[in-house]
Amino acid sequence: MKLFPYAHATHPQWQMAAALVLAQLRAQMALQEYAHAPALALLYITDHYAGAAKDILDHLGAELPLVTDWSGTVGVGIVANNVEYWDEPAMAVMLLELPSDQYRVFSGVAPLGLGFEAHTALVHADPETSDLSELIGEMAERTDAGYVFGGLTSSRWQPVQFAVGGNGNISGHGAAGGVFTGGLSGVAFGADVALISRVTQGCMPVSAARHVTQADHNVVLELDGEPALDVMLRDLSISLEQPQEALEVVRATLVGLIPAHESTRSVLRHTGNFGEDVVVRHIIGLDPGRRGIAVADRVDAGAQLVFCQRNVAAARADLTRICAEIREELEPQEQALEAAPAGATTTVESAPQPVARQMAGAVYVSCTGRGGSHFGGPSAELQLVRRALGDVPLVGFFAGGEIAHHHLYGYTGVLTVFLENPE
Repeated sequence: MKLFPYAHATHPQWQMAAALVLAQLRAQMALQEYAHAPALALLYITDHYAGAAKDILDHLGAELPLVTDWSGTVGVGIVANNVEYWDEPAMAVMLLELPSDQYRVFSGVAPLGLGFEAHTALVHADPETSDLSELIGEMAERTDAGYVFGGLTSSRWQPVQFAVGGNGNISGHGAAGGVFTGGLSGVAFGADVALISRVTQGCMPVSAARHVTQADHNVVLELDGEPALDVMLRDLSISLEQPQEALEVVRATLVGLIPAHESTRSVLRHTGNFGEDVVVRHIIGLDPGRRGIAVADRVDAGAQLVFCQRNVAAARADLTRICAEIREELEPQEQALEAAPAGATTTVESAPQPVARQMAGAVYVSCTGRGGSHFGGPSAELQLVRRALGDVPLVGFFAGGEIAHHHLYGYTGVLTVFLENPE
């Protein structure tokens, strides 16, 4: 496996953007270090192009006849290595050269059947789909690793997804043009497709972790045995006697949740950042009569809750952390041979060499509430990824919710790196 060719472009006319993307891809495939015969493509477009999604897919498919499988979606913004395209017409494509028996594109008309053993999966989902969290959990359960990654389509117009499988559709599910709305689609990967995935949280805790001792659906009634509203007012140092000031603070505050059935080992990292078990949700209302707090998710007694706020410094530090963790996982295989003891005659040529394992490409899915403005300027988030991770082929999009493990997150970034197989 070599580097994955990738390309991105912006232009008011999608045909011109596609021409620029195709020129970049062909130039890279002519280089020795890039894959020459990829069959799987990831395609991300901004919602400016959503109405032309079918035409774009047909055109790119015709121009890249070796590519038999396509997956992707639309976002209000998309990303590529070092750049973010926000509120402008743009597209990004990455071509993956993987063994044909190690991946499978799935969709509503070509569901993931019993004939393929999925180890992990890239998932794109329509945010209007009912019982979405449960569907994501079910999808994760169908993988050997119990791990899926991806995000929810974000679009002001058509929430389209791309899904074309070279293996065809399931009999009885009808014809498909490769462009869908609703449900889930994506790519399942076999165990031989090596990847590393990390979640970065964009919020900083502003309180201690509290145990939910009473709740009614999405209304938290008690925390640590006290009325939840009273605990929140105390933790945030606000008072209902000053309603305007209190309202501003509450609007800037979210809650980090760990469901009762999840591990509680990583509510907070030693650095003060959230662990990956935590999902962040909005506070959507207060219940003064019951002294409760309404949040944008179901909460059960036994869960843990932390009040938090979006924090630029924390988001930058945590994004740098996950990039460093990914690089550290590769370092044992990338390190040069250590110096031999004095007097030894071993040479570099005769000594055992470490197995090379480099990054072939990456997918980054970030929240629409993050992006350059949250990180300090245009494309600042992706520039930080490039500085920390290196010049690796990368595409992705800004999502209405991020998917990792078996969770649906918010205000996070999910970075997944595909690794080259050792030669």
